[in-house]
Amino acid sequence: MPWQWPEGARLALSIVVNVEEGSEYSLAEGDAITEPVDELGVSLKKPVRNFGNESNYRYGLGPGFRRVAEVLDAFRVQATFTAAALSLERAPHIARYIAERAHEPCCHGWRWVHQYRMDEEEEREFIRRARDSIEKSTGIRPVGWLSRYLHTERTRRLLAEEGFLYHMDDYSDDTPRWELVAGRAIVILPYALDSNDMKFWLDPGYTPEQWANYAIATFDRLYRERAPAPQYMSLGLHLRIIGRPGRIGALERFLEHVSRHGGVWISTRKAIAEHFAREVPPPCA
Repeated sequence: MPWQWPEGARLALSIVVNVEEGSEYSLAEGDAITEPVDELGVSLKKPVRNFGNESNYRYGLGPGFRRVAEVLDAFRVQATFTAAALSLERAPHIARYIAERAHEPCCHGWRWVHQYRMDEEEEREFIRRARDSIEKSTGIRPVGWLSRYLHTERTRRLLAEEGFLYHMDDYSDDTPRWELVAGRAIVILPYALDSNDMKFWLDPGYTPEQWANYAIATFDRLYRERAPAPQYMSLGLHLRIIGRPGRIGALERFLEHVSRHGGVWISTRKAIAEHFAREVPPPCA
């Protein structure tokens, strides 16, 4: 069934800001492991509390958040904040910003921990607790979900049963699709790892110029393509990564490039999923 973006836009753009700081693995939280020192590519062999790395994460809640918010405000971008619920509880200034600027809060777990080890009851409670906490923090009920890398074979069913509109743990396409799970339909909004700012941590030699160039090349290709279905670009950010003073300019450069193009719908993932759901009927069980 043919469909299109609002007002015939050539491309939709989804900016995703991950808020994980304050919810990461730490001995202080009773975890058996601690987060790797990602800026250095170091993983501790023994479970030792790493106070320095904890402060590295706190950077994201302070200067990192401030810089990202300033750029989003300057370009009037509505973003999706995929947030670990505990992070927003501990950073109410970010929760207020999301609500006041009409950004979208999306569930990124109760904490930024793996859920693939959970049984069904634990995973359902993990989902409910995250949703209810984010709604309390922001005043907005989240309708989307992004796991920490790994999810279970039941995750989509549980999300659909709990009333979620969309799921992001997918990298298979540049356009939305429906998936039917146990008689319930849920929108799949594929995420993108290749354009994610996590590349700065995975490759110490990766520069802001390289990241901006890649993001711009991705945008340009999707913008000029005539694909079988309307496409969107997904750009994943992290407060503690892109929010560093030597990197934030790369995000500004990308958005400046986008702003010179007409026919681009910059929107939240919720709005993208809702539009798709109106345009394309869900499958029948």
